[in-house]
Amino acid sequence: MSLQLLLGQSTATGPRERNEDFAGMVTPVGMQLQTKGALIALADGVSGNAGGREAAEMTVRSILSDYYATPDTWEVHSALDKVITAANRWLLAQAAQHKDFAGMASTLSLIVFRGQRFYSAHVGDTRIYRLRHGELQKLTTDHVWERPDMRHVLKRAIGLDQHLSVDYADGALQVGDVYALMSDGVWDVLDQATLHHVMGLYDNPQLICDELTRLAIAQGGHDNATVLAAHVVQLGEETLTDLLAEHRHLRVPPKMKAGDVIDQFEVLSVLHESRASLIYKVRHRITNQLWVLKTLQPLLAEDRDSCQALLNEEWLAKRVVSQYLPQVLPLTAEQRSQLYYVMSWHEGATLQHRLDNGHHFTTAGITGIGIALLRGLGALHRLQILHRDIKPANLHMAMDQRLRILDLGVALSPVTGHIASMDNPGTPSFMAPELFDGAGASVSSDLYAAGVTLYYLLTRKYPYGEIEPFQHPRFGEPVPPTRYRPEIPRWLENILLKAVARQPEHRFETAEEMLLALEIGETRPILPPPRTPLIARARLVKWQWIALVSLMVNFMLLYLLIVS
Repeated sequence: MSLQLLLGQSTATGPRERNEDFAGMVTPVGMQLQTKGALIALADGVSGNAGGREAAEMTVRSILSDYYATPDTWEVHSALDKVITAANRWLLAQAAQHKDFAGMASTLSLIVFRGQRFYSAHVGDTRIYRLRHGELQKLTTDHVWERPDMRHVLKRAIGLDQHLSVDYADGALQVGDVYALMSDGVWDVLDQATLHHVMGLYDNPQLICDELTRLAIAQGGHDNATVLAAHVVQLGEETLTDLLAEHRHLRVPPKMKAGDVIDQFEVLSVLHESRASLIYKVRHRITNQLWVLKTLQPLLAEDRDSCQALLNEEWLAKRVVSQYLPQVLPLTAEQRSQLYYVMSWHEGATLQHRLDNGHHFTTAGITGIGIALLRGLGALHRLQILHRDIKPANLHMAMDQRLRILDLGVALSPVTGHIASMDNPGTPSFMAPELFDGAGASVSSDLYAAGVTLYYLLTRKYPYGEIEPFQHPRFGEPVPPTRYRPEIPRWLENILLKAVARQPEHRFETAEEMLLALEIGETRPILPPPRTPLIARARLVKWQWIALVSLMVNFMLLYLLIVS
């Protein structure tokens, strides 16, 4: 689902000799639309000064091009501030170098539409209006002197001052919204009722623009008249940056107990408490439906990385629509007053809890668990999400015997970028060997953790032995699971040993490949993985072994020479 807009643009010179307004728009497609958004901008060169048209045109052109050259990881307002500041410096430099352009300046109003939000920037007396559900709202403030005889004299403009102050704002988009950017040659001539009527009269933004500029000139306007309009047809996918922007004001709630109320939810019990997070079983006070609420420990209220990581987890979980993961309840910023998110409740227990209570997993049961686990991992990997902490404690078996993958707290996606506090996460005994050497997480390391999980559920042992935190282990050959459970069929043992192979290239390449191996089972068993050579197990390269053997031979020859 991508953002869809209908756009319109109209300008009229009117009785003036020259049109000093300039408008532009960029509507990218594909990934650039998702990461940077669509941008519409309007500038009005300051009347009475040389270079007014040039100031307006160069301001808009430079912003339209430079904004899309900024890094995708920058927040929208940060990127806009950089390019607007650069445009302001350029105009000041041109005015200083060319006497004909002395005093050149321009107003500016623009909107970036991205995902499910808009971001605006404004300086001067051009205006931005929004029509929503029949109500017209002016979204900008005119930067002019308040005295009646000076109400057209700008206090702020691009190129007017070395220290530029820009008004930035953002908000949620809604389907059906109509946004209009217009110069003072339109809004100063037409009253609010006329603007309201015309913006609500047409569904086509181009007709809105044409009618407003026509009326402005027809009713005696003495200035250039320019209008840009955008009609929101369909919202795009919510981006993590949008989510962070919408919820940056939320605070971590205090620790709660049964009976406490937070927004629409009543706390029933504490399900889990860790060093970083708190998980509660809650009930919706209106629908009585049960949910799970996750938030942070109050001690982390001022930890920006931890707060961002929780929102990162919520955003990733909302992207995954699968029966193998809990589903997130969509809540707007208006529906929650504190930092948390809510996901579906399923009666049951984690596989670690079952192990701790003496549950015995059969080979047939483990095969079923493995199939469900890999289907869930496949759903994550197809969205380019790496879980990074697969283990029995993060796998939940509901009363209906359906497996679900829990906890995307340390999950990564290329879209979300890297969070410093997430370096090398996970439980050591389930971490792939390459992670201990500083390699990044991958599909292969997720599948390794899945293999160790199935191995552990069957044997209550680890293929390479238990690894303690901060230990840097040496990996030899994995212990065959049949040493602990002789009844395990050979085809299942081969699958587990391939999944936990020390070398990534000897493992399954995708979740789908490992899933297929489990599904066909003994009908088409896979071959056991190749044994790791002694040289590789010892982590010595060949020339080191050759040098060692050569040294031993030389000592032997020297000994024989002395003896003889």
